[in-house]
Amino acid sequence: MTTHVFEPDGGIDADRWPDVAAVPRCSPVRQAIARAIVLRALRRLPLRVRLGDAEQFGVRGPLLVVRAPEAFWRRIAVGGLIGFGESYLAGEWEADDLVGVLGVLARHAATLVPAPLQRLRGLWAPRQPDAQRNTLTGARANVHRHYDLSNDLFALFLDETLSYSSAIFERPHGSWRELPAAQHRKIDRLLDLCGVTEGSKVLEIGTGWGELAIRAAARGAVVHSVTLSAEQCELARERVRAAGFEDRVRIELCDYRQVTGRYDAVVSVEMIEAVGAEYWPAYFHALETLLAPGGRVALQAITMPHDRMRASAGTHTWIQKYVFPGGLIPSLRAVEETAAAHTSLRVTACEGYGAHYAETLRLWRERFAQQAARVDELGFDATFRRMWDFYLAYSEAGFRSGYLDVHQLQLSGGPS
Repeated sequence: MTTHVFEPDGGIDADRWPDVAAVPRCSPVRQAIARAIVLRALRRLPLRVRLGDAEQFGVRGPLLVVRAPEAFWRRIAVGGLIGFGESYLAGEWEADDLVGVLGVLARHAATLVPAPLQRLRGLWAPRQPDAQRNTLTGARANVHRHYDLSNDLFALFLDETLSYSSAIFERPHGSWRELPAAQHRKIDRLLDLCGVTEGSKVLEIGTGWGELAIRAAARGAVVHSVTLSAEQCELARERVRAAGFEDRVRIELCDYRQVTGRYDAVVSVEMIEAVGAEYWPAYFHALETLLAPGGRVALQAITMPHDRMRASAGTHTWIQKYVFPGGLIPSLRAVEETAAAHTSLRVTACEGYGAHYAETLRLWRERFAQQAARVDELGFDATFRRMWDFYLAYSEAGFRSGYLDVHQLQLSGGPS
């Protein structure tokens, strides 16, 4: 088996990637403790592990190759799972089957760290920075860091619908050719969930690049869509104009907490993950107050098991540091309990599509890999490409392992 080695031209840019370019300092005792804990975990997993040129163990499962063991231990000792991800970006460990390795880790996430240390998580795990709180100004900054990277970047690996959320395929194994239709199937099911028909007044929280708004307008609905991404807002408006729906669709650069009015249907696709637990009550309160009597809400939400959500809440993760600052994936229980505690909304329908998200991510990741030269042309360096590949593989592994799921939910109730 050939292991791919990460050797970016000119090395890693320390200005852009300071915590990747430099291995953190660490006391020998702390490093030794981290090494013992990680080795204990790895030896119990269905993985084959190679440490440098010396040690190898495990007889089944995908191969994890640690090319620089000392740096690997130090990063994990200092940064935990963030350090584990940064070690990959630095090329200190490799895996030909990256999704497979990350999937094994995801399936055993609850037992990787010994129970006594799990109970002391608050003492050793890094906390989310206050700067990433989703205040009115903080939310805009968090969205900007991801969604305003470049419309051209996202267009390189998304299909022609520019849908950046899970598709729903007809068969378990999807293809690139089927992806646009699968994205429309996802959108249509959401619009059906909240009863969008001719003349419906629709609010979309989280515009994306406008495909849902265009599809709702094609049904005869009047759509108000809000986003915090300036890049998405501009392109979505262009796409609405090109589709001939300027008279039916209004896209506004606006926080959901600042929207007023009443709507027959409220739709929000994979946006609750960016809200943050602190603001979930405000999010559901907004859904309730914006819903007209008899109206319905349709949400598409990535979810995780409730116990894992509780364990990670408040913890600063690799995904938050490098991809989605300020986010937290909820559990279904958290959605139901928050809605019930703060509003009259209740979940009245729910269906999961986790396997479909794994396929969606596989197709995006394959497409992104094919576009490496064009990513470089947009000004993103080799470390960024490696980071983005890790993010897509990490996400796919989460869905394939069952650690993550995605649900379409209908909420009913609201003001009378």
